[in-house]
Amino acid sequence: MAIPPFREEPEQARPFFRKLREIRDSLEQVCGAGLPDLSMGMGHDFPVAIAEGATLVRIGTALFGPRAG
Repeated sequence: MAIPPFREEPEQARPFFRKLREIRDSLEQVCGAGLPDLSMGMGHDFPVAIAEGATLVRIGTALFGPRAG
């Protein structure tokens, strides 16, 4: 799971997502086991995360709005 530093421009999260995918891919090679889930991206940057291979995204704020309080 990855939550990159918040940036106004979602595209700036791409290097963080790409690196996590590369780490996951390397672990699959080393361990010889599939790691099918890649959890990264939130409401603000999920399109970029999906483009980099995310299989799980957290988009609660995009659906329900910001938390009260």
